[in-house]
Amino acid sequence: MNSAESSMTDIEAYMLKLGTQARAASREINKASTARKNAALLAIATALDESRTALLDANKLDMAAGSEKQLDAALLDRLELTEARIDTMIEGLKQVAALPDPIGEISDMKYRPSGIQVGKMRVPLGVIGIIYESRPNVTCEAASLCLKSGNATILRGGSEAIHSNQAIAACIATGLEQAGLSRDVVQVLDRTDRDAVGKLITMPEYVDVIVPRGGKGLIERISKDSRVPVIKHLDGICHLYIDDGADIDKSLRVAVNAKTQRYGTCCTMETLLVAESMAQAILPPLAEQYRAHNVELRGCSRTLELVADVVPATEQDWETEYLAPILSIKVVADVDAAIAHINRYSSQHTDSIMTENFTIAQRFLREVDSSSVMVNASTRFADGFEYGLGAEIGISTDKLHARGPVGLEGLTSQKYIVLGDGHIRQ
Repeated sequence: MNSAESSMTDIEAYMLKLGTQARAASREINKASTARKNAALLAIATALDESRTALLDANKLDMAAGSEKQLDAALLDRLELTEARIDTMIEGLKQVAALPDPIGEISDMKYRPSGIQVGKMRVPLGVIGIIYESRPNVTCEAASLCLKSGNATILRGGSEAIHSNQAIAACIATGLEQAGLSRDVVQVLDRTDRDAVGKLITMPEYVDVIVPRGGKGLIERISKDSRVPVIKHLDGICHLYIDDGADIDKSLRVAVNAKTQRYGTCCTMETLLVAESMAQAILPPLAEQYRAHNVELRGCSRTLELVADVVPATEQDWETEYLAPILSIKVVADVDAAIAHINRYSSQHTDSIMTENFTIAQRFLREVDSSSVMVNASTRFADGFEYGLGAEIGISTDKLHARGPVGLEGLTSQKYIVLGDGHIRQ
């Protein structure tokens, strides 16, 4: 056996071991009480708080390696752990612990003419495999949601965050053990081989759902090759449309925030649409604010007439998720043109409208076919934490099972339950 074959055999054995352990752990966590799951979440939060130095030191190793590999600014931003981001992870754990436990919830119980009662019970999905890039805080978010929703999970972070992820994994293991749960409930891969991903997504006997989080290339590959159902979104081409008669001060504030609050996220606005009637009043002052943030503007011909130093937009710009300080701008005739543009180019992630017209707002909410649709709010709110989910495991732009930020309920299913008293079918 050559070295490549030996390595592949080792990876396969390693992944089968993780899968076997995860399946056994899924049965354990399915039976765990809400109190025990919450105790584990709070113990993990304490472990993170007590391990700040270790977490930041591990992250420095990843950041140094990333800089050496010349990772771009957006990727380095996603990779970095700070005191504030550790605080956010801890707060997310506490919020998830405070959320109602969906497992075992019974709904829609009804008597049938036969005398039986029929209803539904919420249950875990089982074992969830999560594949993600860059952001080490995903390790904590994913673990917390899977744990609270009664699922075991196998986490495979990006190679660029290996030290950070292992430091967080140690805190998770500590918290699980302190709560009397198996550390196999959350398993974080300790290696970065790409072949491990290939094995993870082709083990339906051990893994029930795959959630990929990362670049479009990663998600396309997972969706194409997986033998396990996938919850996903490919990219975040998010729009903000400023309608006829929109409040200018509100629109300026929201449009700047939607683009500049953070560049490297999937809910950052990438295309600004402006009604022709508003263009002259709002585009020059808005362009001035974008320049103050060093945002490159790419615009349609009408935008070029109204604002200096704008790069002519191409067809590709309307189809691009920049994840960078670049914004495409298009002046449109009215809300009909805006909705048509959004439904043509949007990735069905998040789209928003600025309007003071209730009827138009309702039309926008109904007719824009995205997983999050907003009125008079920044697209940056499309996030599980902001939606009150405590954290999110990802965003789904699919229409089956889960859509939008995926929190606890999105990680569960329902089964029918029947209650009888010796009933037989006639």
